[in-house]
Amino acid sequence: MQKTAQTTLELIHAAAKREFLEKGFQAASLRNIVKTAGVTTGAFYGYYDSKEELFEALAGEQYRTFMGLFLKAQEEFAALPPEEQPKHMGKTSGECMYEMLRYAYENLEEMKLLLGCAEGTRFAGMIDEMVEVETKATHAYQAVLEKLGIPSKPVDPRLEHILITGMFNAFLELIIHEMPLEEAEQYLDELREFYTAGWMKIMGQ
Repeated sequence: MQKTAQTTLELIHAAAKREFLEKGFQAASLRNIVKTAGVTTGAFYGYYDSKEELFEALAGEQYRTFMGLFLKAQEEFAALPPEEQPKHMGKTSGECMYEMLRYAYENLEEMKLLLGCAEGTRFAGMIDEMVEVETKATHAYQAVLEKLGIPSKPVDPRLEHILITGMFNAFLELIIHEMPLEEAEQYLDELREFYTAGWMKIMGQ
């Protein structure tokens, strides 16, 4: 009995992943999913109450882990003594981005669900969440620089939002385009150099 239940669930997951990747969450058809899986609608509702729950089952763990890696790096940097933060600026977040990139490549289909197929789910705002966290962290770092007597130049909030959003979109493009991991890591090196130098310049550091 357990084997049958597991097999049915695996069939549903495999069919749903194909449907979501092909059409996105909003256009995906629950009817097509159960038909492709070769199960009844009743069998589906024995596992999930909605299409949203199914999407959560497919990509929720990857969302939590990916965001967890990002938040951990922010917390570790903020926990550094103020005088240590300037020399670690970029290092902590850089290590985190490589870790996030490798995790994404280990879970590529699920990450593609989150990045390109999640409109209509709670995951659709993932990039906006990252931008909000990064913006707050940037302001906290600017406050630290002020206390250390090396204040940064003010950055227009609209420009700040554009730059941070662009930074994350550039990073996530590495995942979306599925280039070889070695190449993606090399591009990430160059992206980090580009954005770190740019931020240092406009902040007057």
